[in-house]
Amino acid sequence: MKFTREMVDDYADKLLIGLTEEENKQVLDEFEIIDKNIDIINKIPNIENVEPMSWCLDDFEFELREDVKEESLTHEEILSNCDDYIGEEVRVPKVVG
Repeated sequence: MKFTREMVDDYADKLLIGLTEEENKQVLDEFEIIDKNIDIINKIPNIENVEPMSWCLDDFEFELREDVKEESLTHEEILSNCDDYIGEEVRVPKVVG
């Protein structure tokens, strides 16, 4: 199944991120590259007989630290680190075009 312009627009609308025609084309181009790479993988002889790897670090051991409850900062202390805020809401730069 190939992704279509309509599918990309539908998913973008569901995610509330409108896409321009140029962005839609860029997404479709990226999916085309992904499809080509998957096709290469699917052509590996006997790939269907390879058991999927569930955890790549078999010898890896780790120890979790004990959770320790700590005192939280007050709103005033947190806002003292901000350059711009309104009430208790921090104003951040726009990061999506």
